[in-house]
Amino acid sequence: MQVLYLLIETVVKCVVVFACLMLSVAYLTWLERKVLGHIQIRFGPNRCGPFGLLQPFSDGIKAFFKEDLVPGRADKAIFVISPMISIISAIALFAVIPFGNEFTIPGTNWVVKLRIADIDIGLLYIFGIASLGEFGIVLGGWSSGNKFGLTGSLRAAAQMISYEVALGISIIGVIILSQSLRLSDIIHQQAGGFWNWNIWYQPVAFVLYIICGLAEINRTPFDMPESESELACGFNIEYSSMKFALFFMAEYAHMITMGALAVTLFWGGWQAPLPQLDFIPGVVWFCGKLFVFCFFFIWQRGTFPRLRYDQIMKFGWKILFPLALINLLITALVVLLKG
Repeated sequence: MQVLYLLIETVVKCVVVFACLMLSVAYLTWLERKVLGHIQIRFGPNRCGPFGLLQPFSDGIKAFFKEDLVPGRADKAIFVISPMISIISAIALFAVIPFGNEFTIPGTNWVVKLRIADIDIGLLYIFGIASLGEFGIVLGGWSSGNKFGLTGSLRAAAQMISYEVALGISIIGVIILSQSLRLSDIIHQQAGGFWNWNIWYQPVAFVLYIICGLAEINRTPFDMPESESELACGFNIEYSSMKFALFFMAEYAHMITMGALAVTLFWGGWQAPLPQLDFIPGVVWFCGKLFVFCFFFIWQRGTFPRLRYDQIMKFGWKILFPLALINLLITALVVLLKG
């Protein structure tokens, strides 16, 4: 019976997380268009429903009914599978993200953890699945049989390798402080108020994480794999209909995951900023912090220009990589001397 309860709990959590994630992706596209409209002193979506709130559903219906084309020179099997790889990896990342503390169902002894899985190697799982998502972009551009798509996929591969190194090293400092790869342990280590959050102990790592994270999800100013002005959409140039929509959804799902991981590692996860505010559910705090990061990711897109490809490579290897190593060395020395 206990196994049956566990199975039901897991299925329900998977359905709820999937539904919330897809709804968040839909309305994140609406939020981005609205925010960018205000930044550029123009109107965003304002026709479909009040304040354009039905625009995401209109876009989804339009994408579903568009003609689905496969280029004659494309490797059809890989061309079709590539968008699936990107969206599945983006969704799978949320399996280990803890978005709230555990609670007991009233009238029972059933303790529910607000996360799908709580594994010992949560961070390693996230890095592995996130890297898999990049393969969808690389294979999609390569299999299209288009020179612009191939150039975009090569840029994505080089950018992924360059920035993933600095991203991984920057997070090692947090692992040293928490002595664990389990995301829930990292959050519990930051309990007690906002002064115990890792952002105060690892400020350099936090900045490095944000910059490298933007490069990993190909957001402006690191959107060289797409680069509309020179590659005409780059890796997804030959995609249409729902295949293009899957790539589009994967980008925003990765953006949500990147923000959720930043909240977990540096902003105390579901922990309240003050102990006196613990009466507010942890899910509310987690979603509020996540919204701040998503808003920042949108805001900086409307602020910074796209960098040149050579500037991105130099910035990753000559600035971010050495800074990540120095930060790791200083963190290790401080922990060693204090121990």
